[in-house]
Amino acid sequence: MAENRDEILANFQSITGIDDVAEAFNHLEENDWDLMATIAQVMPQDVPSLRPSTSLNFRTPEFPRWWSAGTEDNAFRSGPSSLSSADNVVDLTAENDSDSRRSASNVLTFNIHFNQNIYTIRIPSHSTVGDLKHRINDKTNVPFCRQALRGWPPEKLNEAQNSSSVLANLGLSSENELVLIDLTEEGFMDDESNSEIERRNNETFTLNIVQQPEGKTLQLMFPGRQTVLDVKTGVHNITNIPVRYQDWTGWPPGVIHSTTLAQSGIEVSHNFILRSTAPTDRPTNSRALRANNIVVDSDSSAEEFEDASDFNADDDMFTETSVTSRPKHLIPDQTDNEHLGSELFVKNYIQRYGTPHPIFFEGTLQEAINEACHKPAKDRRLLAIYLHHDDSVLTNVFCDQLLRCENVMHTLLLDFLLYGWDLTFESNKNLFLSSLNAFVGPSASISVRNIPVDKLPAIMIIGKYRSSMDVISVINGNIGVDDLLSRLMEAAENNKEQLLVEVKEENDRAEREQVKYEQDMAYQLALEADQAKEAAKLQKEMSLAAERKRLESEKAEQDAAREANRLQAEQALPPEPADGDGVTKIRVRRPTGDFIERNFTIKSTLRDLLNFVASKGFPISEYKAISSWPRRDLTTLNPDETLETLKLYPRETVIVEER
Repeated sequence: MAENRDEILANFQSITGIDDVAEAFNHLEENDWDLMATIAQVMPQDVPSLRPSTSLNFRTPEFPRWWSAGTEDNAFRSGPSSLSSADNVVDLTAENDSDSRRSASNVLTFNIHFNQNIYTIRIPSHSTVGDLKHRINDKTNVPFCRQALRGWPPEKLNEAQNSSSVLANLGLSSENELVLIDLTEEGFMDDESNSEIERRNNETFTLNIVQQPEGKTLQLMFPGRQTVLDVKTGVHNITNIPVRYQDWTGWPPGVIHSTTLAQSGIEVSHNFILRSTAPTDRPTNSRALRANNIVVDSDSSAEEFEDASDFNADDDMFTETSVTSRPKHLIPDQTDNEHLGSELFVKNYIQRYGTPHPIFFEGTLQEAINEACHKPAKDRRLLAIYLHHDDSVLTNVFCDQLLRCENVMHTLLLDFLLYGWDLTFESNKNLFLSSLNAFVGPSASISVRNIPVDKLPAIMIIGKYRSSMDVISVINGNIGVDDLLSRLMEAAENNKEQLLVEVKEENDRAEREQVKYEQDMAYQLALEADQAKEAAKLQKEMSLAAERKRLESEKAEQDAAREANRLQAEQALPPEPADGDGVTKIRVRRPTGDFIERNFTIKSTLRDLLNFVASKGFPISEYKAISSWPRRDLTTLNPDETLETLKLYPRETVIVEER
């Protein structure tokens, strides 16, 4: 019945526009929760034709499958245009009412082209773009947040993207053609709004939330891709107001849980007013009642105990988890897998103590240490290990009050990485202590063993300074909220001061390494340049050596050939005759200026004389033999002529010159 009443209450408020929950509740109580009779009672003059037999198509917002029954959101109850039920009332008054107050000139006709169909919608000109989109949703079932409309007047395109824009201000004609595009989850976007929505998706939205009647202001920041449900869940974790009891003022019309902040149409910095609609005559924190065992005092009467039982039973319509589903232990006995134990701890902790709750790291202790401590100093956090024990009388109070305090949760989330473990069973305790001893040190393991059960639960704070892991402090469970928060903040501040020194050292080290790297790079470049020069020099020397070798080889070949020619010429000479008749003496002046002589017979040929010159190292191919008088180049004459014929007797001087 609680779920039906929540739905009836939401529909009644959306149709009548009554924001006061208590007033709406009283009207429905007077009519025994008959929705149609109550509507007819409070607005008979506005809807004269509305009768209990009238069929209204009430549409409730879409929720994730995991959202429990009875948790529908009442936040979007700001007026009759915010839900489709309100649109149906508009239909009754806008399309079926023949009252002369509505003239044809005040009604706009829209032909919506979608999926090869045309849907005709007639709507008053004073309606907004959001009202039109709700009507389109009724016709096409395309959710409000996924509708992109093409065909608006170009000069009014930007204004038409705002759901609160009045149709009469968009320069429309009495009949208009619009094309509807469904913005699917695969990322298809209308060309006219693609870049704008993508830009807003990447922006960070600042939500300034004033909580009434306390007047407390919350400033929260969310990325544009987060949904309205994500925002309300985050607010629930901070304010302890369940989502279904959050009444918001400030959202644009048409916003539902699945709408992202980028699609909602709010400003990057937007102001909201938040009120709790939870009944004041019932406890709002039923989870705290479930988490603590009911102790019957010896002086209490049986009637008082029965009353308490009845009260808890009646409160079931406001609870999300029954008492019977409470896990007996957060980690079952003989759990030999540390990762599985951590997951079971978080799951059972949330199931037992509900929300809000601190955010626990899920994984092994080693993974938690790596995530918190084994990082550069600027990214390092303290590791807070929550040590749970079901046999301690302090456990329920510590979890229900201290760990659910908004400031404690905020401090743990901001400055710590929180890891949890259940020490109730000795087997699980030994598994945890083994990891603690291995990855932190024996002193940490001894510190946990020395904590008596009556001081549990406890929070052990571990930090890393330079290369060593240390236990900073152990906060026992027999402590108040203020003391816990003070010690957490003190540890966080001390850690920040310690890390500032390390951050400076790391920055200095990084600068030194950068300078060294640049110097090494410069040295390497210079070395490579020197090596290139040396290689070029060596290549040049090798080329010169090869050239010298080639020239020497050619010279040797030439010398060998010259020597062979000289020997051949020497062997071709006739024997030298002695002085006497028929003998001529030829005197040869070499290019060096000295002379050589030889006797020839007058019958010897010019060839014999030239062979003599060649045998002394002056081949005819390179030298000329010139007679002194008359001056003749003998190498140009017939070599077979005799010396007598050439008048080279009885004595003659021949000059050898280079050609």
